[in-house]
Amino acid sequence: MRALVLQHIAVEHPGIFRDFMAADKVAWDTVELDEGEAIPALDGYDILIAMGGPMDVWEEAAHPWLVAEKRAIREWVAEDRPFLGFCLGHQLLADALGGTVGPAAASEVGIMDVGLEAAGRGDPLFAGLPETLTCMQWHSAAVTALPAGATLLAGSPVCPVQAFRVGRAAYGLQFHIEVTGLTASEWGCVPAYAVSLETVMGAGALGRLDAEMAAALPGLNRTARILYDNFMGLVRNG
Repeated sequence: MRALVLQHIAVEHPGIFRDFMAADKVAWDTVELDEGEAIPALDGYDILIAMGGPMDVWEEAAHPWLVAEKRAIREWVAEDRPFLGFCLGHQLLADALGGTVGPAAASEVGIMDVGLEAAGRGDPLFAGLPETLTCMQWHSAAVTALPAGATLLAGSPVCPVQAFRVGRAAYGLQFHIEVTGLTASEWGCVPAYAVSLETVMGAGALGRLDAEMAAALPGLNRTARILYDNFMGLVRNG
């Protein structure tokens, strides 16, 4: 089994999912779009994963590769193939399929909870998980309108679209559960992320977030393991 990972900045990689895929003997290729790498032919891949990044989906003039990425996502999902998008990847899925993405009502940064909707509680991706999921958030944009035919799976008071599904197995997650013990320090070095972090949490926020992450990490990793296993079950049973 092979996965193609679309990255938009090197520090936003699949995190602990890399360990899960390696143990599962799932091979993956990474395309670093922000560094000018081109998306290869999609034939031969079983899974498409799109990660987060500091740019926004509407910044095509500044990042022309977004056009090709959205086209690849649209073509992939049109064939009802398994897709998993985190944060920016979630927003790209919505935008590529005709939904709307814009500035969020308020930034979400830190360890927070999201709640599963009725459809999410019955969705195979979230099988075995509680109705309220603890996760890591770090975003200032949000999906404001779902694509036609999409199913809302999770939300929060600030950001009503936290997870959705299109077709059988194309999922967007606004939140992060793929994190590792290095995530906060790695992301905190990105200027745009540092600004949003201190805007929301105040001066010295990185140290506090790192401590929050360390305390929450065992639970985040358990959630990640269950969600990964559920997603791979959908892939294998497709």
